[in-house]
Amino acid sequence: MEKFGIYGKLIAKEGEREQLAAILLEAAESLQNHEECELYLVSVAPEDPNAVYVYEVWTSESAHQGSLTLESTQTLIQRAKPILAGMERISTLVPKGGKGI
Repeated sequence: MEKFGIYGKLIAKEGEREQLAAILLEAAESLQNHEECELYLVSVAPEDPNAVYVYEVWTSESAHQGSLTLESTQTLIQRAKPILAGMERISTLVPKGGKGI
């Protein structure tokens, strides 16, 4: 079975990037013991003051979809919604390996 990767961009409302990044880092922490999540990386770009980037690697696409139904995930989504201005899936990927996965 092929691994499933997503590279996404979440756009916070003006001045809310750090709060959004903190919520996404909580999501990463909540997935620490989730064996099907192999990587959940949260990043910001200095030249884009409202964007937070997330790169995820899962054992499968269905594992990723299942994670979206978890109570902890749903709680974090609800916390993030009021400060979100937009979202963009930059790419869906098929990770082949490397350091960290």
